[in-house]
Amino acid sequence: MTDVRKGQAPGQISREAFAARYQASFQDPAFAPEKDAISRIEQIAWLAYKDERKSPVTRKAGPGYADPDYDMSVDWIAARDAIDAARARQADPASPSTVLMIIGSSRNDGSCPGEISKTFRLATWMTEELEGQETAVDTLDLSLTTSEYGRKIHPCKACVSTAMPLCHWPCSCYPNHSLGQTGDWMNEIYPRWVGAHAVVIVSPVYWYQSPGPLKLMIDRMVCADGGNPDPSSTHGKKPAEAKDIEMKGWDYPQHMAGRAYGLMVHGDVAGIEGSRRSLSDWLDWMGLIDAGQPALLDRFIGYYEPYATSHETLDLDLPVQLEARNVALAVAHAVKELRAGTLTDVQPKLKRPRPK
Repeated sequence: MTDVRKGQAPGQISREAFAARYQASFQDPAFAPEKDAISRIEQIAWLAYKDERKSPVTRKAGPGYADPDYDMSVDWIAARDAIDAARARQADPASPSTVLMIIGSSRNDGSCPGEISKTFRLATWMTEELEGQETAVDTLDLSLTTSEYGRKIHPCKACVSTAMPLCHWPCSCYPNHSLGQTGDWMNEIYPRWVGAHAVVIVSPVYWYQSPGPLKLMIDRMVCADGGNPDPSSTHGKKPAEAKDIEMKGWDYPQHMAGRAYGLMVHGDVAGIEGSRRSLSDWLDWMGLIDAGQPALLDRFIGYYEPYATSHETLDLDLPVQLEARNVALAVAHAVKELRAGTLTDVQPKLKRPRPK
């Protein structure tokens, strides 16, 4: 039952294919004078790829880990330290109440659309309400993945589906230097989730689903729900060791549980209810607490009306503007109750019979 199945991956690409893919980033004629230098760097990258040097810089894990002698990636250690610092700030009663405002649209005026998103405008109104309630707002605009150089969220590799302990908290799949899978934004995003007392997600619907950048972040948050905080226990990505740990019993720690949340999903034709429900189910599963019915909103803006006039339609839709503001007010109230210790008092503390 716990055999490690093999046979899908096709193996490493050829030397010629690697060179072509690597040098594709240097098509601008301005790079031509440095052709020889680029070739030398490409040769180094090829050797790193061939030798599978995923984490070329490491240090010993040290005390507190299952294997103190394990060579731990310094990238992962830095990510873990940032999370630990964020957790300490969030737990400090003297720290300001903080809401993570997530803009789920991939559209902004710094990219091909040339115009801001309605999602951004809705989030701005919500921010005004939160700040009016003396709540700090940390805005995470996921549209930067389409408009900012090097801003990437790499896809989840689904380690959890091999065994939950193989999914490390924070994620240790990236960076993978040998594959050029670097610059992963999630190592900055994880501490921002951990440091917040509540999360608000504002998102449009793209083909009945969440936009690509939002879905990428959601998938990569899997390690926050059941993830293994000790990569040395599986000696990195050793699937057989992870399977063995899981079969002995895994407690699925909920690293984000207890925070409040609110949602607004908007669209113009269809899909808003399903998308909002999916987001609610996901956050509930991770142990977050919804801020009540006003904080769970799905609305059409300009139902079957032209895209070209959608901002003007939003200008005139005063009820939806107020409903968006009410999402923020509900979340602000929930944060006050949360920090006073009264929000979770009404939540039954029951053992999950089937944690996963």
